[in-house]
Amino acid sequence: MQTVERTNQLSLTKEEMLQDYRIACESRQASLTGRKEVFMGKAKFGIFGDGKEVAQLAMAKFFRNGDFRSGYYRDQTFMLAIGELTVQQFFAQLYAHTDVEQEPSTAGRSMTGHFGTRLLDDEGKWKPQTSAKNSSADISPTGAQMPRLLGLAYASKLYRQNPELHQFKDFSIDGNEIAFGTIGNASTSEGVFFETINAGGVLQVPMLVSVWDDGYGISVPAKYQTTKESISEILAGFQRNAPGEQGYEIFKVKGWDYYSLCEVYQQATQVCREQHVPVLIHVEEMTQPQGHSTSGSHERYKTKERLAWEEEYDCIKQMRRWLIENQYATHEELNQIEAEAKEAVRIARANAWSSFNAGIQEDHSQCLVLLEKLAESLNENASEILSIREELNKTLNPLRSDAIRAARRALRFVRREKSAAKRDLLKWLETVQGENAERYNSYLYSQSDESALLVEEVKPQYLEDSPLVDGREVLQACFDAALAREPRLFAIGEDVGKIGDVNQAFAGLQEKYGELRVTDAGIRECTIVGQGIGAALRGLKPIAEIQYLDYLLYAIQILSDDLASLQYRTKGGQKAPVIVRTRGHRLEGVWHSGSPMGMILHSLRGMHVLVPRNMTQAAGFYNTLLQADEPALVVECLNGYRLKEKLPANVGEFTVPLGMPEILRKGTDITIVTYGSMCRIVLDAAEQLQAVGISAEVIDVQTLLPFDLEHLISDSIRKTNRVLFTDEDVSGGTTGFMMQKVIDEQEAWRWLDAKPTALSAHDHRPSYSTDGDYFSKPNAEDVFEVVYGIMSEADPENFPSIY
Repeated sequence: MQTVERTNQLSLTKEEMLQDYRIACESRQASLTGRKEVFMGKAKFGIFGDGKEVAQLAMAKFFRNGDFRSGYYRDQTFMLAIGELTVQQFFAQLYAHTDVEQEPSTAGRSMTGHFGTRLLDDEGKWKPQTSAKNSSADISPTGAQMPRLLGLAYASKLYRQNPELHQFKDFSIDGNEIAFGTIGNASTSEGVFFETINAGGVLQVPMLVSVWDDGYGISVPAKYQTTKESISEILAGFQRNAPGEQGYEIFKVKGWDYYSLCEVYQQATQVCREQHVPVLIHVEEMTQPQGHSTSGSHERYKTKERLAWEEEYDCIKQMRRWLIENQYATHEELNQIEAEAKEAVRIARANAWSSFNAGIQEDHSQCLVLLEKLAESLNENASEILSIREELNKTLNPLRSDAIRAARRALRFVRREKSAAKRDLLKWLETVQGENAERYNSYLYSQSDESALLVEEVKPQYLEDSPLVDGREVLQACFDAALAREPRLFAIGEDVGKIGDVNQAFAGLQEKYGELRVTDAGIRECTIVGQGIGAALRGLKPIAEIQYLDYLLYAIQILSDDLASLQYRTKGGQKAPVIVRTRGHRLEGVWHSGSPMGMILHSLRGMHVLVPRNMTQAAGFYNTLLQADEPALVVECLNGYRLKEKLPANVGEFTVPLGMPEILRKGTDITIVTYGSMCRIVLDAAEQLQAVGISAEVIDVQTLLPFDLEHLISDSIRKTNRVLFTDEDVSGGTTGFMMQKVIDEQEAWRWLDAKPTALSAHDHRPSYSTDGDYFSKPNAEDVFEVVYGIMSEADPENFPSIY
């Protein structure tokens, strides 16, 4: 076997190099063919990895079982090289094939270039990660893979340094796994990149970041993107000066230099894996032969000189030249590889297209037959049905929706008919609509037997001598019990560690369980969440704390685009059951009284959003979530930590079910729906209303996502015939959400004798001071007067106008 040796460390066989060349050629041909498929109308959009092939081959050589990738949507060559993508699967994704066997990364839910391995089996249970090469699921927002990358690397640190975790061999072998991150040079301008780089240096985790630098961000050149036009130069201060010092190892290498790339990745992965030192590899002088994507041509913004340089320094051309000049291959050998690669891609594309079309054609043909039979059964409107059928029959490259659309349009013409042909069409439509719901609408939430909705309710138990304690002490006891029973659990956040968080729910727990279990973090909300996501992907159970709800905005993009959509965009292939803990609602001022719940509800579909009114309810939710496999946001009441609550005897075991409102006060005249800190205000108002003869039923929804699964609120309105929705969000926010859920979805309008009413906060942020709170958010007098007004309209004699 011929071996190439330029240093004592790196050796490459001829077979290995030629296989690399074959993969590079197949990947390039896939990119070229994929672009043509888009322009032929067989796919909607294409974004490809051409120009990045050789660097990704080098990286793949040192990617081991157990390692993780958190990457960039141009990493197709890497995925091919590690054996976690085939060319046929590449085209299946381009065509949006919904069969998870054909397109395992996303089942057609993400555009081409979005890769991920299936970390879960068909029952939603973890597969062993240490015997596989793993990729977390890609997302499009540039730079947004970085926070998750930090968490994937942080998990290795925990697995290495915490002896209690050494038993979990399916997730780590003594923390020896590297988290490989990739990012385009332009995206290093994003704040999440710098935040992640800083956090990785502070934490000293095995995170290897490759920057693919082709000099542009779509049409914008590096001089507008990066100071000094070099990310490695401006990050030079992160370079550690000596072994053992905190910092990074930083490398620069040309993206067309195959052998140097292999040398650099060998050296970089060794220090990263063995010493847990983060690494940055700046891969310069890359090219992008087809431009950014199928949405435009790079000839519009690159000079002739630049285009000529890119032609000359194309990485595959340079690799070919190097192989021949060093006599590792002949022209004939490489020509044959190129021809074979082209043919392999042609066959893979054809097979992918055939497989993609098979199911669609079946639906298409069935619909044509059913429409023809329907037309034959009619005396009237037969011509309209035949016209719809003919239009469907002429459709080139039909989609699933074409047959569905035709059937639905046809049924309009036979709405008064009662025939076997109509029934057959309706039955077929119901069947395929159900199949398409599975293809396109499933797995927003967990469908496993570890779903939070399946956790059995356990009531809190109280003894005669159960102590009355501050609410924070209930949480402290809950977290203490959870940390004791579950070694995979850890908590991170600003001030969580040494002082036990700003409201003392973790007081004393760092001292008891150590810094690896209860950990302080810098002021970096986005990467706190990212730490949680990455660690949860690797089998750990993180509680990631955002100190105040107002600062969740720093992390809302990552929560929305990455965490909340994870199960959906992988069709149940990945999960990250991280619990995001925060506190909000009433306290003091513009940035410590936040209730942006409407924003959260609209952004975080795919996460559970829990709004406990007190710390006992919060503790029950934590106990529920720690038994589940889904992500959630828990919003505690800022003004509740010092309020007295009884400490349950089973504080570590009792659970609160999700989606189950609680009636706090029974009544007969009106239903008042609220949550969180507003519960106390509404209960106060209900007492005042009772004094004037109005009986209010007060309901705490407890969880907003999910919302009232058994329609308890509608049942209450059936009794009272009136409803008020109230909370601290701006107008049209959560009150509008709750009203739509109850009045529309639960059809509670049937039982109303008065218009449904919403009482929200003013649209500005709450002003500082107690008076600021009173005049900014709903108070007991507001609730009283709105309810009284509703009753006055119905019975002015008994409830004359106050004003």
